[in-house]
Amino acid sequence: MHLTACTDYALRTLMMLAGQPGRLVTIEEVAASHRIPKNHLTKVVHRLGLAGVLRTVRGRNGGIELARPPAQIHIGVVVRAMEQNFHMAACFDPAHGDCLYAGGCGVQALLVRATNAWLAQLDGVTLADIVRPATARCATQPLRRMAPPFLD
Repeated sequence: MHLTACTDYALRTLMMLAGQPGRLVTIEEVAASHRIPKNHLTKVVHRLGLAGVLRTVRGRNGGIELARPPAQIHIGVVVRAMEQNFHMAACFDPAHGDCLYAGGCGVQALLVRATNAWLAQLDGVTLADIVRPATARCATQPLRRMAPPFLD
């Protein structure tokens, strides 16, 4: 499963807001902190608002804040709100119904179970679970890319 940039940006935004409770944060602040294009982040914030995860305040002193406490924001809800589909293979997409093995293949059922298990794991985790005090302080800084682990 590969998450889109929208979901990545959504999680970064939520982590930053969780680290600054009671304060309205501007989209510009989030965009600058994480080097995210403002126009793209605006769309992400809109979708998070529609999902009931963020509250937006318009105006000169406006900004965004969490709509609920971090312990009430489940990561599975965020991922579902941000991702357009969970097509693990071409056969999941109705527009690509040309598989020779359709109806006699167990791969699709296997991948459906795997996707459901993955989402169930995310449903059991809240924003509070992934934001620790040290993480909340770091959430205002851009995320550093880590080198992939090497296999021995």
